[in-house]
Amino acid sequence: MTDPLTRRHFLHAASAGAASVWIPRSVHGYSAGEVARSISERQHRAGISKWDLDTPCLVVDLDALERNIAQMQATMTRNGIASRPHAKTHKTPAIARMQLATGSVGICTAKVSEAEVMFEHGIDQILLTTVNVTAPKIRRAMALRNQCDGFVQSVDTSENARDLSAAAAEAGVTADVVVDLDPGGHRTGITPGAPALELAQLVDSLSGLTLCGVLCYDGGAQHVTGFAARKSRALERLEAAAETKVQMDRSGLDTRIFSGGGTGTYNIDHGTPGLTDVQVGSYVFMDAQYLGIGGERDEEVYSDFEPALTVLTTVLNAQYEGRATTDAGAKANTINRPWPIVKGETGMSYTSGSDEFGSIRYEDNASRIYRVGDKLEVIVSHCDPVVNLYDQMYGVRGDTVEAIWPIAGRGHSI
Repeated sequence: MTDPLTRRHFLHAASAGAASVWIPRSVHGYSAGEVARSISERQHRAGISKWDLDTPCLVVDLDALERNIAQMQATMTRNGIASRPHAKTHKTPAIARMQLATGSVGICTAKVSEAEVMFEHGIDQILLTTVNVTAPKIRRAMALRNQCDGFVQSVDTSENARDLSAAAAEAGVTADVVVDLDPGGHRTGITPGAPALELAQLVDSLSGLTLCGVLCYDGGAQHVTGFAARKSRALERLEAAAETKVQMDRSGLDTRIFSGGGTGTYNIDHGTPGLTDVQVGSYVFMDAQYLGIGGERDEEVYSDFEPALTVLTTVLNAQYEGRATTDAGAKANTINRPWPIVKGETGMSYTSGSDEFGSIRYEDNASRIYRVGDKLEVIVSHCDPVVNLYDQMYGVRGDTVEAIWPIAGRGHSI
């Protein structure tokens, strides 16, 4: 199989102009605080250039981000289905608000702590996709439900359903609940069919709980290489969930929510009967992992959405032939594979295996050679964990810093 890191034709086009951008030799290295003060005091007039930011830092291209959100919503509308984006990708309330403002029916969170943060920042339609099994987490979830009418929790065992019911009674609330169905990966969720139907009927009978439907997320399907193979896998693995929903409907149960799917299958998921919304996440940013899976229009590169998220890094050492060292290693990029991709360049590779340092290796056809002090952007390997490494991201339009967004959910993993 072709290494996705060699698939440059789209990556180069997607970042057209990046290779020829003039990078100033004398840079300021503004900190987040300095940039924030400059923006708030309107001292920059012509704007602070992203190339003057201190590194490593997280940068989001606002134009690409907005186009990605618009593309997703247009596809959802055309296919007659809704989006319920996963905030675990961006952990940023400002982006969640953009998603809701453009038509998403709510957001998903992976942890109750993420849900709490989103609610604190004004987001009130939240589906928690991970079950809570410990007493402290269940109590926190019920406390959030007491404040947030649009908070929905997940359950996948009868024991957990009874625990939720007892906690709801203790908190004096009625909790909305969806049954999590296992698509076949045996990671989370209950087996579709009779076991799931029995659990749904139990939830429906317990005091303090209101059944709202089901969710079924097949994470493995999202990264299947090749559109045809991905489509076959995604639809096949959701067949049992769709039939389970039909059985619940026949039993008179409420299935207003049937949530699943994701970025890799966003234009496939509507083929599952009854599916109400898609739990898309990475589409807002994209990353090297997704770019390599291929799309409906391009079997080599997944070009439906643009790479909007990059790590800006500075070259620290360029004295050795064929290579250079940057300040963005594992602590800035993670060690997820495939490795980051140098944006807008050809003939070079980037690795971030060292804690503090990234490494550029040049090939004979390298589009340029970097010098000490030069700055460059890399498209991240896997956007979710990379975002969780930073306190804020810089929103840029062109080369100008337009916003600093706190990553309010950063580190909220409990």
